[in-house]
Amino acid sequence: MFAYYAFQATSLADATVISFSCPVLTSIFACIFLKEKYSPWDVLFTLFTIVGVILIVRPPFLFGSDAAEVNESYSVHLKGTFAAVAHAVFAAMTLVILRKMGKSVDYFLSIWYYVILGLTEGVIVLFILGEWRLPYCGLDRLYLILIGLFGLGGQVFLTKGIQIEKAGPVALMRTMDVVFAFIFQIIFFNDVPTWWTVGGALCVVASSTGAAIHKWCQSSK
Repeated sequence: MFAYYAFQATSLADATVISFSCPVLTSIFACIFLKEKYSPWDVLFTLFTIVGVILIVRPPFLFGSDAAEVNESYSVHLKGTFAAVAHAVFAAMTLVILRKMGKSVDYFLSIWYYVILGLTEGVIVLFILGEWRLPYCGLDRLYLILIGLFGLGGQVFLTKGIQIEKAGPVALMRTMDVVFAFIFQIIFFNDVPTWWTVGGALCVVASSTGAAIHKWCQSSK
């Protein structure tokens, strides 16, 4: 839910890049809950991620009022940023739990709980917000169906990938999300990302890639 709100409240590239702080957060949570080692390299990757997020958020007290100007109002942009960070935290916790379970639970069972709980939570929240209604436009209904199909497919492939492959290669392949986000934002929305976003993306992707390679090397040893 946080991810979908982030994509609505801020740009596709910004939300995707911030979500990519997930590998670094996974290392922190794995250290806390799985007692995995948190090395000085992980501290460096965490700092890179923080710098990348700051470049994307561009808080006025650091960059001045001009740097905070975005397409929507800055308050909405800030809410979208916080939502993307919350999504990264929840996604990191999910990866830690999946790693804890290992192959003891079939990956389709995890997806089944994901769908059932998502349906239950979605219905409750929509009734609370008073937004439970069918979209009027037929094209919107088609888009919603595609979101469900692509979202479920992505979750299935990600869960299976984590179970059959080491975390390093999976995390490295997922960095392609940032590339696709930039390409799709330009093609479909004619919205060229700012240099602040590009700089933040480079920091976050470098951090995620470094964390993945480091974990990969550790597991190989």
